[in-house]
Amino acid sequence: MSSTLQTSALSLDANRSFPFADFLSDQTSIYQRVKGVLDVTLALAGLIVLSPLLLLIMVAIKLTDFGPVFFVQTRIGEGGVPFSCLKFRSMRVHADREKEKLAAESHHSDSRSFKIARDPRITLVGRLIRKSSLDEMPQLWNVVRGEMSLVGPRPSCPQEVAYYTEEDWRRLAVKPGLTCIWQVCGRGDVPFDQQVKMDVEYVENRNLALDLKLIFLTIPAVLSAKGAY
Repeated sequence: MSSTLQTSALSLDANRSFPFADFLSDQTSIYQRVKGVLDVTLALAGLIVLSPLLLLIMVAIKLTDFGPVFFVQTRIGEGGVPFSCLKFRSMRVHADREKEKLAAESHHSDSRSFKIARDPRITLVGRLIRKSSLDEMPQLWNVVRGEMSLVGPRPSCPQEVAYYTEEDWRRLAVKPGLTCIWQVCGRGDVPFDQQVKMDVEYVENRNLALDLKLIFLTIPAVLSAKGAY
């Protein structure tokens, strides 16, 4: 074969559309569609089944200090898009104004994450619902709205994302979730850099089987209350 023919053959190979690549793309698309349906179905079911308990929590929070029942905070979602993340209020009113004063007490020695084992701003009811992660249950509505998923990296605050490195930004490639790998492996006790590694691992290897496994592993992790602050 002449050099001209060899060059043409290589050019044809380089531009060929391989069926296997299309198959992988289709598999990813199918997974995303199934995951979306599963998210909305389970989130709606969870809101309905848990509604009596959620109503009880709302009353308990209101009777604590007659402040707002919900705490609405801007979080960063998929692709860096901000959204309003819902939680039951577990701290006293205007607790966010005290965060800067307590920054030095964070047991994460990392400006990208803020965790205090015994946060003085938390109310009695708040301590109970945080230990059981019930304060996060309103985020089921974020899942229904399509802003979050049942499984994915936990959503970060804009102030934390401002310190993200290029590697950290990889965790924003998918929708944030109610649970993730580090949530079932120690929760708040896991250092932030390790959280990022686990989140990137999820982003690169996510599939339906892994999602279901993490959902089921979340139950004993929540019941143990390990790393919940």
